[in-house]
Order: sequence, then C-alpha cells, then structure tokens
Amino acid sequence: MKNARTLARFVFAMAGTALAASAYAQTILKFSHTDQQQGARQAAAQVFAKKVEEYTQGRYKVQVFCCSQLGNDPKNIEQLALGGIDFTVSATGSYAGQVPTLNLTMMPFIIDTYAQGWKFYDESKWLQAQFDKAPPKGFRFLATWEAGFRNMTTKDPLNSPADAKGKKLRTFPNEMMRWQLEAMGFGIQIMPLPEVYLAIQQGAVAGQENPIDTIYSNKFYEVAPNVTLTNHVYSPIPLTVSEKTWQRFSPADQQAVLRAAREVAPFQRNMIKDNDEKLLSDMAAKGAKINRKPDVEAFRKSVEPVYAKAREKYGADVDQVLVEAAAVRKAVK
Repeated sequence: MKNARTLARFVFAMAGTALAASAYAQTILKFSHTDQQQGARQAAAQVFAKKVEEYTQGRYKVQVFCCSQLGNDPKNIEQLALGGIDFTVSATGSYAGQVPTLNLTMMPFIIDTYAQGWKFYDESKWLQAQFDKAPPKGFRFLATWEAGFRNMTTKDPLNSPADAKGKKLRTFPNEMMRWQLEAMGFGIQIMPLPEVYLAIQQGAVAGQENPIDTIYSNKFYEVAPNVTLTNHVYSPIPLTVSEKTWQRFSPADQQAVLRAAREVAPFQRNMIKDNDEKLLSDMAAKGAKINRKPDVEAFRKSVEPVYAKAREKYGADVDQVLVEAAAVRKAVK
C-alpha cells in the first residue's frame, strides 16, 4: 500500500512537471534574409523578433539569420514555401518566381517618392490581388517593409545610358530588372549578393544596382565608388511568412504575428527614408563620388520599350499598374 502511494505521488509529480514544461515550451521560428548585420532590415528583424515573443507571451521566439547564412533571396523564398524557414523579407520582384505578375512592381520610374510608394503599396487594389495569390504558393504577405529606391554604383562615372554601353552590371534574378537594364545599354550578370563585392573588385562586373542602404551595408562604394542616383525602381521588401507556419499558429498567435509585422513597418520605412542622406554623406566622406543629377530623362527614354514588352507578356495588368501609379503620383508629391 505504501509503495502504491509512493508510486502515485511520483506519477503525479512527473505529470505536473510535464505540464509545467509544456506551459513554458517555446517554439523557435527562423527568419532568414540577405542583408548585413548593420543594415536596416536586420534592425527591423530584431525588433520584429522581440514583438513576436512579447505578443505571443513567449510561445514563439524568432531567431534571425542575416547575411545570406541560410541562402540567397530565391533560396529563402523556396525554403519559405517548403516550410524550411518561417519568415523572410525580399524585394517584391523576388517573389515573381511564384507570383509572376509581381514582376510588374519592378517597372522603371513608376514611383518618384517614398510617400507615393507607401500609398501605392498600402492602397493598390491590383497589388493586393497579387499578394492574395501567394498562400496557395506556400507563403503569405504580412506587411511591406522598406529598402528604398534602386541606384547604381560603378567603377567608372555614369551619367547617361551612353556610359552604360559595353559595361556589365550585376543585378538580382528578375525579368523586369533585366529588361530595363539591357534597354539602358548594360550587359547583365546575375549573382548572389555576397559574391558581388569581390566580383567588382576583380573586374568580373563593372558595378551593381541596389538601394542606398544595401549599397552602404555591403560597402559596394569601396570597389565601385561612382554612386549614381537614378532612382530607377522603387523597391520595398515585403515581409512574408511560410503558409505551413501560419496554419500552425492559433488564431490568437496569427493576430500577434500580424500585429508585430505591421507595427515594425512604419519604424523600418522611416529608418530607410531618414538614413538615405546620412549614408550618402558617409560614403562621400569615405571617397565615393555621388552623382545626384544624372541625365534621368535619358534613362527614362531608354526604357520606354520596356512597357510595350511588358504588355506583350502581361497584358492588361501592365496598364492597371501604370494607371494606379499615375494616380498616386498625381495625388502625392
């Protein structure tokens, strides 16, 4: 009888321990991106991680992997769809492998200012319809974070498309980027971001194009010191979650994660916008030559055939984007 009571107490104690452990169990979620430690998306990812842990009352902890540790952008999105990682941020056009019409967000010169870009991404019915196509592809869009406008860094001065002739430029794997850069006169080289610095240094490419924050955090201005502010594409970085991960969340945790994602968006957007001039000044102090007034009209004219080419492939979607973007430019300066 005594042994039976002892055994019962032991079983009860073990059950209590198991329940306590279960109550405090914490699931680790992987957030992978390609930016450097000192970049704005790393800072935003860290804030997001803290908010997720807080809003889920410790049920989830986000572990952030920067610097392409788990893969480049296409690999991250592939793993996101498979459930190998839980979150990523990437240029909208990077998701075009799964939702092809998102290529159209990379059309040149359709957005002129941050305020216009934020209004377009927050209110565009066309864009929301494209985002709604993502869950069957294995991920969903949570919020639009910021990277900024894409600009050029080259070894030699760049002022107009005439200076692009015969030059090989690195860009990321996106159809619309390839079309417009080739229309400007560049030869195109696709390569992962971590390889770009050395490729420029060794002369494999003459330069690259990226937003200012990315140029700065990867120190591309050291090997391609001519920074040309073309602002040819507005290029934010939507935050996405694996659909497999999303469906494992309780409704309360879904709302907690969505809240965290959307609260970080204005913080990260303003960080990018407010830092552009500071980063340009710092690059200039370190020897970069900032061309603030290239012949943008010549660049605009050179890419005019891109819109017709896009219509041939994407049809009415092209004009829907152009009409919405034109309305935004008219409404917001």
